[in-house]
Amino acid sequence: MENKKTNRMKKIFYIGTVLLFTFLSGCHSDLNIEQPSEFTSLSMWTSEADAMSAINGAFHLLRTTLATSLPVYGDYRSALYGGGMMSITDYDKMAANVLARDMEGTDWTSYYTTINNCNLILKYAPAITFTQESKKNEVLANAYFIRSFCYFMIARVWGDAPLLTTGFESDRQDDMYPVRTSASEIYAQVEHDLEEAARLMPASVTEKHKASAASIGMLTADYFLWKAKMLGGGAAALENAKTAVNKVLNNSNYGLEENFAKVFGVENEGSKEIIFSINYERNEYVGGYPSYYLVPEQYVENKVFVNNPLPVGSHQQYVSISDEYESFLTSDSDDKRVPVSFQVFQDGTIRWRWINKFKGEWINETRFFSSDIIIYRYAEAILMKAEIENALSNTAAAITELAKIEKRAYKTVFRYSTTMSKEAVDNAIIDEILKEFVSESKSWWTLVRMGQAFTRIESLRGRENEEKILLWPISSSSINTNPNIEE
Repeated sequence: MENKKTNRMKKIFYIGTVLLFTFLSGCHSDLNIEQPSEFTSLSMWTSEADAMSAINGAFHLLRTTLATSLPVYGDYRSALYGGGMMSITDYDKMAANVLARDMEGTDWTSYYTTINNCNLILKYAPAITFTQESKKNEVLANAYFIRSFCYFMIARVWGDAPLLTTGFESDRQDDMYPVRTSASEIYAQVEHDLEEAARLMPASVTEKHKASAASIGMLTADYFLWKAKMLGGGAAALENAKTAVNKVLNNSNYGLEENFAKVFGVENEGSKEIIFSINYERNEYVGGYPSYYLVPEQYVENKVFVNNPLPVGSHQQYVSISDEYESFLTSDSDDKRVPVSFQVFQDGTIRWRWINKFKGEWINETRFFSSDIIIYRYAEAILMKAEIENALSNTAAAITELAKIEKRAYKTVFRYSTTMSKEAVDNAIIDEILKEFVSESKSWWTLVRMGQAFTRIESLRGRENEEKILLWPISSSSINTNPNIEE
């Protein structure tokens, strides 16, 4: 039996992982409010500035959480990506759907750290006097939005998991060792939080680096599409998704760029197509998974090609698209998205292939990975609408939405015919998502949600009956620091 000292140390370690970096500030204008130096309920929650500081800290934590994990869960298991110039890595194993405890992606600590920040905001911010009630509502809506985003990810990645809504402030709390709650209850919390976020968010807010009515609408549509197809939500969930996405599509603040290239790059971060993105800023916070996609400068054979045209960085190239994905993406010579999404170049004996969307900036012979990471954009709303309409057997309406993507991508309007079957339209939607959102962490969720994971992903064929095959294992540290967590 554990002695009291050991149990006490486990408590301290566990709460430390939960509270680590709970209040961190950034230097960007969106995150520039000075943070209090001490984490206590007495000193922290006294003013509007404190609440604003806390919500900025929550977005900083979300950015840190998603810096490398976003494509781990959203892309790498789809087998469209694999190792770059490195030898066998965790990314190759993900592509083969060989997951093991303690490989990258198995630790949920950063998600719960972010959630804890939101829990405390929702606990204390309502009692703070704000200069405007709408500003208080915006703070609360942001906290609900981040918490729903994190729990939506947790439920899809791990299934059953702890459901925490009160906030840790002491290592002596009675609920220090939570048990795993059923995934159904976590999804119910996501739905509740989305309702609250939508209710509270002022319609006038059009932030791209924080929540807005549009980004809440996108997450709501995303959730209800998942509920309809994966949780037995049926037509009712599809109608909820349709209502949410229609509000986004009818919002005059957003629209589809005519030129696909105008969506990406530091110079286009204010694009009307971008609904919600994670802010990266030179001299403040750079890096994340885009740094794994470019060419390692030290391996360029002919240095004249450095950044001309080879976009180089100091990181190893851990990830690249697969040969099969390259062939798929280049199968239609009219597709204008290809050179924006990725490029290929022969450098002596090496054939370099890199993902092109989030290159950041090349300044004074230095690469700054300062491109914002796009979470939701208008093109996804269009394809969500197509998927919803087709699922509701409104195939003609789905084709109308597909035609909007076709017009921009190929500059044509004949690829999708009204005579197409429902199944053919679903396959066309999947194909367009895979072409439209290269390296944007959409492929895995799309293939799973649309029932194609076991047909399109070679490493999953014949594995439908393997228990929890679509979920991730939990890291040893998550289990060892909490005796109530079991695999």
